[in-house]
Amino acid sequence: MPRNALYAVIVLVLAVTAAVVSFLKGNWLGVVWILMAGVASNIAWYHFRKDRAQRRDPAAAEQG
Repeated sequence: MPRNALYAVIVLVLAVTAAVVSFLKGNWLGVVWILMAGVASNIAWYHFRKDRAQRRDPAAAEQG
């Protein structure tokens, strides 16, 4: 697993946890945490796919 993807997954889990806690306390600031979780999931997905593509074709990864 790429390191950046691992960090993004950790941020994703923490953001979802913070959102749940915020909503349970009645604070609407949890919406910001949900948005952050969305960005983190996109970053993780990007790095997973990039790593998978590099493993399939290492020569293409060196070109661009």
